[in-house]
Amino acid sequence: MKTIITSALCSSLLLVAGCNTTEDTNSTNTAMQKTALASGIEKANMDMSVRPQDNFYQYINGGWLKSHDIPSNKTTIGSFYDLRDKADDDVKAIIEELADAKSLKNGSDEQKVADLFRSYMDTAERDALAIKPIQHILDVINNIGDKDQLASFFAKYDALGIANPLGFYISIDAKNSSRYASHIWQSGLGLPDRDYYFNEAERFVKLRSGYLTHIENMYKLAGLTDGQTAAKTIMNLESQLAEHHWTRVESRNSEKRYNKFATADLSGLTDGFNWQAYLAAMGVAGEKDIIINQPDFVKAFGTIFAETSLEDWKSYLTFHTLSSFASYLGQDIVNEDFDFFSKQLNGRQEQRPLWKRGVAVVNNNLGEVIGKVYVGRHFTPEAKSRMSTLVENLRSSYGQSIDELEWMSKKTQKAAHVKLAAFTPKIGYPDKWEDYSSLTIKGDDLVGNIIRSRTVSSQKQLEKLGGPIRKWEWGMTPQTVNAYYSPTRNEIVFPAAILQPPFFNMAADDAVNYGGIGAVIGHEMGHGFDDQGSKYDAEGNLRNWWSEQDLAEFSKRTKSLVDQYQGYKVFDDLHVNGELTLGENIGDLSGVTIAYKAYKASLNGKEAPVIDGLTGDQRFFMGYAQIWRSKMVEKTMRNRVATDPHSPGEFRALGSLSNMNEFYEAFDVKEGDAMYLAPEQRVKIW
Repeated sequence: MKTIITSALCSSLLLVAGCNTTEDTNSTNTAMQKTALASGIEKANMDMSVRPQDNFYQYINGGWLKSHDIPSNKTTIGSFYDLRDKADDDVKAIIEELADAKSLKNGSDEQKVADLFRSYMDTAERDALAIKPIQHILDVINNIGDKDQLASFFAKYDALGIANPLGFYISIDAKNSSRYASHIWQSGLGLPDRDYYFNEAERFVKLRSGYLTHIENMYKLAGLTDGQTAAKTIMNLESQLAEHHWTRVESRNSEKRYNKFATADLSGLTDGFNWQAYLAAMGVAGEKDIIINQPDFVKAFGTIFAETSLEDWKSYLTFHTLSSFASYLGQDIVNEDFDFFSKQLNGRQEQRPLWKRGVAVVNNNLGEVIGKVYVGRHFTPEAKSRMSTLVENLRSSYGQSIDELEWMSKKTQKAAHVKLAAFTPKIGYPDKWEDYSSLTIKGDDLVGNIIRSRTVSSQKQLEKLGGPIRKWEWGMTPQTVNAYYSPTRNEIVFPAAILQPPFFNMAADDAVNYGGIGAVIGHEMGHGFDDQGSKYDAEGNLRNWWSEQDLAEFSKRTKSLVDQYQGYKVFDDLHVNGELTLGENIGDLSGVTIAYKAYKASLNGKEAPVIDGLTGDQRFFMGYAQIWRSKMVEKTMRNRVATDPHSPGEFRALGSLSNMNEFYEAFDVKEGDAMYLAPEQRVKIW
């Protein structure tokens, strides 16, 4: 069973006296010539040739952007990615200690970690086995006798990650958050998005040609015949599916996505597909209903399913089986998979070191085993306590901000307070750890390990049906550098690994911490009140708690934010998609706004100290801008803009700050400066 993660289901991240004159700003620049900054601002990363009033992101990060090149085995570098490298190193140390142990009890968590890592690192064995580990699946595909068996295959092998057009998953029912429900999400494409199949720009034409060659090459490497014909067949089939995929903007709409069908009535949606066989093979034949996110797509899929020959479907499944397990097979297939999906599609020139890929495999399959050790070594009770205090300070400031909204009625404000009070924060690590006792791991059976891990994970998901909500469950491991908000759980989650500089520094002054992790906390809280999260109530139910007039006022403000970000150019021929990124942009704007309010409250009416010649307000905004430091190869950036609900890092900094009056005061931004927006154009939502 695939894990379907979208911004719509779970939204993740990845200062007192102002500076009032241009002369003051210049004196600030002079102060920055010191050899070190006690404030927590990273001076070496700055570019003093850029005026903060013109491009604050470049002012804070421009020196780093000029001095750092992207290594050939990466597509992106920056604040998040530095921490991810550190987390990889920390996890590697844990794994290697276990892998070097001479005697581990069979069936223990330690044995599983060590043997999974060993099985991945044994490239000689993988080369010798070639595609033998998945041959039994290819044989099953070859022996599918009719369309009913095909429907059953879709369901049964979905659990192993083999792509098919119906992305099945278990999640909380958005209109009854006390129960789990079965869901289907549009799926089945090998390229990143529907537009990759139809856009006639040279880049996309070249990628489609490369995809055809890739499919043909995979067939050859697997010892299969007639790969060229198969490639054309698969491209044609995926193009038909892509034509009916909803856009990512359409799929963000929580209300439009909620379409509950009685399972007994599914044949009315697609009468050429055997739903009974599918649901039985999936293990949910007893479920009375299912939520289909994109019913138009599923209806069109039914027609495509009926009109496509069994042999063409077999070709499609053969390739996607190879693709699903490519990373775990012999080096020739690993290289081919890398060449298209990483090099051609994303611009990565060289594969990551083998050990980093091995660490990722362990994290993905035994993440919380590692997590237990990781938090013991790298996360202190003091950090958790201070983080808890920050969360509550942000919650209090969010409440004050709600009360100050002149455009919102008292009734809606009251409902917003109820939701805010119900936020459940999770910090560092779970209170209850994942149980891996049912998973068998062998040191000489990599593909078998992956199949068993995916099977166990799928079974755990199915076991949720009919049971209570597992409130202890986390969607990320402690060693993940990220954070998220879940609308159906109404929870904000901050794994241990993000609670490090530049986001969270126990030794830094409060201004920088509020500008860093404070803005991250506010960002995740903000998702509870963004254009989609605000459709869910305090219990996590998709229910309107707004008055009609308040909703109209809210929508007017969000429309202004869409227009603002739509104007940001990433390249001369590419701009930010303001509609796709709206939820994250609201999260960023509300996050830094509320973090600033919380920082000011933390001063208890006192003046913030001047440190390194910088006021508290200046340090706050500088701390915020430095967390978005990033650099990305062009191909990856273009893919991200097309598919990622987050704006590029530069615009996450510039967009939010250009809307804040306090930023204008701190750095004396005036009309004529590049970051200046007229007061009536500045967006304030929360």
